[in-house]
Amino acid sequence: MAKKDAAQDSVSAEAKPAGKLKLIIVIVLALLLAVGLSVGGTWYFLHKGAAKSEVETASAEPAVPVKQAAIYEELTPAFVVNFTHNGRARYMQVSIALLVRDQAALDALKVHMPVLRNRLVMLFSSQEFESLITPIGKEMLRQQATASVQELAQKETGKLTVEQVLFTNLVLQ
Repeated sequence: MAKKDAAQDSVSAEAKPAGKLKLIIVIVLALLLAVGLSVGGTWYFLHKGAAKSEVETASAEPAVPVKQAAIYEELTPAFVVNFTHNGRARYMQVSIALLVRDQAALDALKVHMPVLRNRLVMLFSSQEFESLITPIGKEMLRQQATASVQELAQKETGKLTVEQVLFTNLVLQ
């Protein structure tokens, strides 16, 4: 009898850990299923709302105009200005291209090209040679040139014709 009781106790002892293991597996699977359903439901409702808002946006607003192609207008001849720096004669040569998007506005601005060139020559000749040596100084000069040309374009044509002034060549000597 004692042997039978001992055998049954060992069988029931083995059955209890297996039962606990099954319970743990069932709980983990239930948690994974809950997380999966939560993520799936969130994804479904967010994409359903996004698709609906895209349809509403597309039907409510007219099509946004596509950005026009860039037109580059080279200003020839290159600008040459001179400086005096520590008693020495210094020179700067700058080749410039204007970035515009509207050919008609560019044609209207070309009428005022002598004024534009004058503004740029005055701007370039008023710079300090020491500041132009650094990349930051060159970029600042480019931004000042862009602002000056945009101001002239706004004044003369009524539109902000020039998007950017680009230096295609800059030589300091």
